Amino acid sequence: MSTRRTVVQALAASSAALAFPSIVRAQAAPVRIGYAIARTGPWTTGAQVSQEPNYLLWAEQQNAAGGLNVKGTKRPIELISSDDQSNIETCVRTYEKLMGSDKVDLILPPWGSNANFAVAPLANRMGYPFLAPTALSRRLIEMKLPYFFLMLQQPKPMMDALVDMLKANGAKSAAVIYVDDLFGLENYAALKVALAGSGISLVEDKSYPLGVKDLSPVLRSMKDKNPDAFIGLTYPPDTILASRQSKEIGFNPKFFYASVGTAFQLYRNVMGAGAEGVLGMGSWNGKTSPGAKAYFDAHVKKFGAAKEPDRWASGATWASLEILTAAVGKVGLDRKAIRDYVAGNEHGTILGKIKFAGSENVGTPGTVSQWQKGEFEVVWPKANATAPLVAQKPAWV
Repeated sequence: MSTRRTVVQALAASSAALAFPSIVRAQAAPVRIGYAIARTGPWTTGAQVSQEPNYLLWAEQQNAAGGLNVKGTKRPIELISSDDQSNIETCVRTYEKLMGSDKVDLILPPWGSNANFAVAPLANRMGYPFLAPTALSRRLIEMKLPYFFLMLQQPKPMMDALVDMLKANGAKSAAVIYVDDLFGLENYAALKVALAGSGISLVEDKSYPLGVKDLSPVLRSMKDKNPDAFIGLTYPPDTILASRQSKEIGFNPKFFYASVGTAFQLYRNVMGAGAEGVLGMGSWNGKTSPGAKAYFDAHVKKFGAAKEPDRWASGATWASLEILTAAVGKVGLDRKAIRDYVAGNEHGTILGKIKFAGSENVGTPGTVSQWQKGEFEVVWPKANATAPLVAQKPAWV
């Protein structure tokens, strides 16, 4: 089902075309861009914070400027989108239709590692460039799909950065929980490699199932072992659950790190002053670059102060759209040429310079961020920091 925005854009393009000569109509034909995204189901929180708002803002900005620059010709963007219902089969069928019978010009990716894992081989087979901003998986890199590019830093650089930070600040022991799926398992494996030889001992490690409702037994066990660091390789609901239950039982290690969702405004809203000092996966904020500040302000202006972009994957989504915009401006809508442009160049983005080795973004280093006085500050590595690390988490409030 198309969004209302799609219909409005299509009608506007049709009305404009009637008012101009045929040659102008041909030049002004809309660029049809398709995607499926979670608007219902368990993927919705991530998808509607990190991804779809950016697609809508980008299309609106491009159309307000006269359209997407297609190798020197401005053409309006028409978004063709639907709810994938947080369902892999629905997601795959939708992309099959978009790239098959609908023959859209370009596609934008779905949310999450699992959906990207399912759709990426299909997009590669059909020759559609795919810049994925919310997938985190070595397996996707190892598939060697030439049309597929991962925007987020992958498990190794993210876990290396975390362990480097802990080691540099005197941590000697850590306890770990990890979600029992592709994300959790890959990050846990990378963490164990990073810890080897670091001088940081792993005092307890436990997996948990997706959709877990209670983590207090394992958190109590970890509290008894008094580690310097707690590391949660977690999704947004679990990130909040682990934080709330740690607060309830008084588990307050020197370093408290939770993964996906810590960068969301939702985390700050739910935890209130208790968010202070909590670490997690983040890579940017409005201080990162002038472009990042302009993007942040435009996002808040469009969607309101209650719906800020998150400080990790939202930035990666916007950077992916910056790269796609530059590629289409340079080479047009020839998808093989777009793929070659993305693969063969270094790209200026709000996150800094991005370049790819195969499918992997090797330009953006692994990072750690921390809530400080209402902002999720990049604290590691120091070269990317927007604020110094607070090396002792305050007591839960």
